[in-house]
Amino acid sequence: METIDIGTILNILPQRYPFLMIDRVLEVVPNRQIRVLKNVFAAEPWAAGHFPGNPVMPGVLIVEAMCQAGGLLIGLSRQDTPVGGVRYLTGLDRVRFRKKVVPGDALILCAAIVKEKLNTIKIDAFAEVDGVHVAEAQIMASLQPSETDA
Repeated sequence: METIDIGTILNILPQRYPFLMIDRVLEVVPNRQIRVLKNVFAAEPWAAGHFPGNPVMPGVLIVEAMCQAGGLLIGLSRQDTPVGGVRYLTGLDRVRFRKKVVPGDALILCAAIVKEKLNTIKIDAFAEVDGVHVAEAQIMASLQPSETDA
């Protein structure tokens, strides 16, 4: 696998600090699956208030991280086509949280495309820490042409 640097990630995903949830791509098979890393730090904005003295990464941010992994997979898979467009979250199913994620954890996010129909993509995603599943979700995304494609 060729190295995918942060510049490539930033060219594909619209999120920026403090909302960018991907630090590094570990593995990608275009049009199939991706594994990425999110390092969880005590200095992150949510850590002081969720929960004071016992920081736990909010579940919504774990879901956002899984969605970003899926969005990055779509972007890397369609990089050479004019249909890249903009990815919008259109639905979530089967969201489950199994274990807490805390500062110091290396959160591994995995996403796989399971179905495509017209401009809709269904992705199965999960998050793990030290090989243990901490969360999972089924994600639906819609591809829309970007303003520059229109």
